[in-house]
Amino acid sequence: MTVLVTDAGFAPDDWTAPIVALAEVAANDAAPAAIRLVPGDDPSVLADRLAQIPLIAVQFPSFADGRGFTHARTLRAMGYTGRLRAEGHVIADQYAMARRSGFDEVAISDDLATRQPAAQWQTRANWQAHDYQSRLRAKAKASA
Repeated sequence: MTVLVTDAGFAPDDWTAPIVALAEVAANDAAPAAIRLVPGDDPSVLADRLAQIPLIAVQFPSFADGRGFTHARTLRAMGYTGRLRAEGHVIADQYAMARRSGFDEVAISDDLATRQPAAQWQTRANWQAHDYQSRLRAKAKASA
């Protein structure tokens, strides 16, 4: 089972359509309902069909592999406005980075949800206020 993490907390996965690996999508085929990117994929090959893809899931094979964050930024910079999901080995400490890089949600296993309950993810839900730049500006304002 999969648990979705959003700024509102934990929720069950509500996506029921298949998610197809980018490697399985031929260049001239119609876009499937959802696409899964792995770290070695090039998201720019989706540029012409982004408007037809309601969900893109980006796989994180390890919490130490940050290429998925780059995929998210690239997709958003290309104009993708659909649902962007991080899935795999993303931990609560990475939630703010996931949101800042463009992800709407993080899909985690039930096991991880047990080890890192919703409260741990919720402390990072105010991701816009806890970035490095905001802390520097607040510190500079306080010392002025």
